[in-house]
Amino acid sequence: QAHLVESGGDLVQPGGSLTLSCVISGFNWTYYSIGWFRQAPGKEREGVSCMGNSDGPIYYADSVKGRFTISRDNDKNTLYLQMNNLQTDDTAVYYCAAELLIGPQDMCQMTLKPVYWGQGTQVTVSS
Repeated sequence: QAHLVESGGDLVQPGGSLTLSCVISGFNWTYYSIGWFRQAPGKEREGVSCMGNSDGPIYYADSVKGRFTISRDNDKNTLYLQMNNLQTDDTAVYYCAAELLIGPQDMCQMTLKPVYWGQGTQVTVSS
């Protein structure tokens, strides 16, 4: 059974940084597109950053380009999202997800809803 468990969410001031982690188990995620999504109150869930293999293409939403960095550690079965220069608009519940059938950009743009999801971790940016 697939399990994706996020952690690292917190309350942070504008301009601050956080690193989110997602530990993945229960399936071979080597060939999956994996990524981070977020959902703010009253808004639809949106793709933040998605990637395939470590040397493959990476997608970032325009709103986070230059501030967020996605990475994966296959040995630790963990996906990361390094978030710098956080802004109040970044406040949301952040989810990690995985999907086998589509590439990173299509995954983040939700051409197909990813099959596996974590439970989410809250990120609040406030002074």
